[in-house]
Amino acid sequence: MITYLSLFRIRYIAGFQYRAAAFGGMATQFAWGFLLILQFSAFHRNAPDAFPMTLPQIASYIWMQQALLALFMTWFVEHEILASITSGSIAYELARPINLYNKWFCQISANRVVKATLRCLPILLVSFLLNEPFRMVLPESVVQFSLFIISTALGLGVVVAFSMFIYITAFYTLSSSGIRLVASVLADFFAGAIIPLPFFPDAVRQIVELLPFAAMQNMPLQIYSGSINGTDALWGIIFQVFWLVTLIFLGKLAMKNAIKRVIV
Repeated sequence: MITYLSLFRIRYIAGFQYRAAAFGGMATQFAWGFLLILQFSAFHRNAPDAFPMTLPQIASYIWMQQALLALFMTWFVEHEILASITSGSIAYELARPINLYNKWFCQISANRVVKATLRCLPILLVSFLLNEPFRMVLPESVVQFSLFIISTALGLGVVVAFSMFIYITAFYTLSSSGIRLVASVLADFFAGAIIPLPFFPDAVRQIVELLPFAAMQNMPLQIYSGSINGTDALWGIIFQVFWLVTLIFLGKLAMKNAIKRVIV
């Protein structure tokens, strides 16, 4: 455990070198956040009764989504990992007395956390100072905010566990670009990155909410915005734990089988 915590710490510290990239990303996220809120507010003016969420809830959902984008974006990949597989330098990793799955999991998690650390505070600060309907609001209670923190950590774990399958498929293909593109598009859509899941048609939403994608950003963002609270929030966290454990278990099995087939 100490080894993996050290790996996490090293990666986290190294990530602070890329501050200029973080500032560039923040500018993009501010623009995108404003566009999304303007879009939803325009629809709300025309059909307020058809909205499953209030405008303040939508604004909070979108700004928190932008602040924590680095934690939840499924299209973010570790090119270093993919390059090590395709180039054959993965042999050095396999020679080390460390579990490769755990090492990659810590590496990916640290890189995502440091990116979110650099970007989230300025975005949150500005979003609380805006006028309605753009302003972010605080959760209704300390309990709800605590559930949001727990759900965010679990959501990050589910995203990383899911992304591990993309790296594992690189052992079997010459290029993982196609699989990576399809997986990221599906995951983002069904995780509520483009349209929050409450806006899905009921028949579709009931199915989507059972998939692992619903355990990613959908759950913490709905808890923070107040769209999900109380007992439903607790069940949502249990749902996230289930998918996190399941994906890690299946991922380790897939990694074990892939390593047996490696020829360098």
